Amino acid sequence: MKIIDKLAWIEIQNKSILSTKSYGKDKYYIPGGKRESGESDAEALIREIQEELQVDLIPDSLQFIGTFEAQAHSHPEGTLVKMTCYSAEYDGELNADSEIEEIRWLHYADKEIISEVDKLIFDYLHQQGLLD
Repeated sequence: MKIIDKLAWIEIQNKSILSTKSYGKDKYYIPGGKRESGESDAEALIREIQEELQVDLIPDSLQFIGTFEAQAHSHPEGTLVKMTCYSAEYDGELNADSEIEEIRWLHYADKEIISEVDKLIFDYLHQQGLLD
């Protein structure tokens, strides 16, 4: 079994969650990405969000939300993605950059257009009363 280790930034406003779609992909994803060698969770997440959305996460505001595992979208069966999620305040204005084609605020009802691991995260956030 292969595990893809990823980090995600949970940004919720008005009970909807910030999501992104990369060029050539058919699903929306919670923004984030993979760590580079030697990076901490915070370092990797701050770098990925800066690259993808042109905003700076405020390091002191990072709050661990949870870790979720599911089949990785568009990978062979048995390839899992482990998504470690944090919320954080940010400076700047959200703008799609790098591989990001579109930024969209999604609701719980949008589960059919997201990856399997994101469905678990949506369920968790909905159960917490954070996502409508």
